[in-house]
Amino acid sequence: MANLPAAPITRQIASRDQARLSDQEPGELRDAARRLLVDGDGQRIPFGGLFREHRAIVVFVRHFLCYTCKEYVEDLAKIPKNLLQDAKVRLIVIGQSSHHHIKPFCSLTGYPHEIYVDPEREIYKILGMKKGEAATTSVQSPHVKSNLLSGSIRSMWRAMTGPTFDFQGDPAQQGGTLILGPGSKVHFVHLDKNRLDHAPISTVLQLAGVKTVNFTNKHQIIDI
Repeated sequence: MANLPAAPITRQIASRDQARLSDQEPGELRDAARRLLVDGDGQRIPFGGLFREHRAIVVFVRHFLCYTCKEYVEDLAKIPKNLLQDAKVRLIVIGQSSHHHIKPFCSLTGYPHEIYVDPEREIYKILGMKKGEAATTSVQSPHVKSNLLSGSIRSMWRAMTGPTFDFQGDPAQQGGTLILGPGSKVHFVHLDKNRLDHAPISTVLQLAGVKTVNFTNKHQIIDI
């Protein structure tokens, strides 16, 4: 089957808190769009430039040492570039560390798509990303394979054996996923409540009009 039509995209806003961005747009999004991100080479780019001309799936991660973020991004890495190109959709990950951590994180996860950092968490704050962590007992990400103990041990080991001992961002910061653009359009908002509260990638791809990837098989594509 062919890709979903480019427009309209179904708006999926799951709660009053998440709807706040859409309801108050374009004020908050316009403010965020002016803020600068940093790429792996230290070059600065306005956040709004990422979705001015095309739709963009924008994934904000907690921090680069977070084991759940690592495993989520490993699944994002399985999305073939040609599927995004065919749908004219950009896939972007944003972290909150120094830009020096971008290339090691991409090497670790195999992530080949766009990635930037918001070191001062300005965009995180403007878009309402949560701080602290709600209970995780009823939430399970389909993309996280490690349990809390093993995942935390690996994260701590990476922190201790890295060039500098740091958590590559605020450990209390939560992330989220948005589908934005072109321009000031907001199609989807999911603000993570805790480290396991990820938006399922297949759902996000479908809403953005991109063919869905079967994450149990790196190369299997599911027509939608």
